[in-house]
Amino acid sequence: MSYYIGKQFIVSFLSIFSMLMILILLVDSIELLRRASSKPDIGVSLVLEMAALKLPHMGQQIFPFAVLFGSMAAFWRLTRTHELVVSRAAGVSAWQFLLPVLALAFMLGIIMIGILNPLSSATLTRYERLEGAAFKGQVNFLALSGSGLWLRQSNGSDQSVIHATSVLQQDDDVKLSGVNVFIYEGADKFISRIDAESAELEDGFWHMRSVWLHIPDKPSKFEEEFWLETDLTLGSIQDNFAPPETMSFWDLPAFIDTLDAAGFSALRHRLHLHSLLASPLLMCAMVLIAATFTLRHSRRGGTIYVVSGGVLTGLLLYFFSDVVFALGLSDSIPVILAAWSPSGVTTLLGLAMLLHLEDG
Repeated sequence: MSYYIGKQFIVSFLSIFSMLMILILLVDSIELLRRASSKPDIGVSLVLEMAALKLPHMGQQIFPFAVLFGSMAAFWRLTRTHELVVSRAAGVSAWQFLLPVLALAFMLGIIMIGILNPLSSATLTRYERLEGAAFKGQVNFLALSGSGLWLRQSNGSDQSVIHATSVLQQDDDVKLSGVNVFIYEGADKFISRIDAESAELEDGFWHMRSVWLHIPDKPSKFEEEFWLETDLTLGSIQDNFAPPETMSFWDLPAFIDTLDAAGFSALRHRLHLHSLLASPLLMCAMVLIAATFTLRHSRRGGTIYVVSGGVLTGLLLYFFSDVVFALGLSDSIPVILAAWSPSGVTTLLGLAMLLHLEDG
C-alpha cells in the first residue's frame, strides 16, 4: 500500500512539475522574444538558449508548489476512488498512508538541493552573462560602483583593501587601472599603502607596474614592478558581486568562510544556504497542508474548496517567506530564524490541522 500511494504521489508530482516547467519556458521565451524585437542581432536560437538556461532556476522556485499540488492531486484521486476511505475504514490511519509520501517529499527536497540547485546555479550564471552581453551590452561582468571597483582580501593576519578606478576583463585576465591598495595589520591597524598605475591578476599575485610604496615614517619608494600576494581569483572576484542564487549549494559554506575571513558581509549567502537546508522540511510541510485539504474534502466535498485552498496556501506561504527573508536580510531577525520559519511554521500548522481532523 505504501508503494502504491508513493507511486501515485510521484506520478502526480512529475506531471504537475512538467506542466509548470513547460508553461514557464513558454512565457520566458515570449518575454525574451519581446525584448529582442528591438535588437536585430539577437536570433531566435539565442532566445531559446537563454530561456532554457533560466529554466532550472525557475524549476527550483516552483519545486515546493509542485510538491503541494502533486500531493493534492494524488490524495484527491485516491479520495474520489474511495481508496482512502476504504483504507481508513479498515483501520489504517492518515499518518500511515502519509508516511511514504512524507518520506518521498523529504527525498525530493534533498534531490533539489543536491542536484537541481548546482545545475540551476551554473545555468543561471550563464544566463545572466548572455543577458548582459545581448541586452545590456556588458562585456565586463565585474560590478563597478560610481567610485570604482573595491575589493578586499586577506593574507594570513593582514588584510588589504584594493581600489581601482577602472577594470578590464578579457577572457580569464583581469587588469585594473588607477590602483590604490591599503594594507592593514589585523582588522584596523594601517601599515602601508601602494599606488600603482595598473595591476594584473596572476596566479596568486597582483602584478603591479609603476608602483609607489608608502610606509608611515619612511620615505616613499618607487618600483617599476611589484608583486602583491593575493588569494583572489577571477571566480572569487565575480562571486563577490554575484547573487547567492548563482552559487552551488556545495560551494556556499566555503565561500561564506572566505567572505568572513576577508571582512565581507555573508548575510545574503548564509540566509540562502539555510533556506536551502530547510527545503526538505518545507516539502514535508507541503504534503501535510495538501493532506489537510483533501481529508476535509472527503468529508464535506467541494472541488473548488480544494483548489482554492491550495492556491491560497501557496500564495500566503510565498508572501510570508518574502517578508521573513526581508527581515533576515535587514538583520532584524537572526538568519536561522528567517530561513527556517516558513517551513517550520507551515509544518506545525499542517500537523495541528491534521491532528484536529483525525484525533480532535
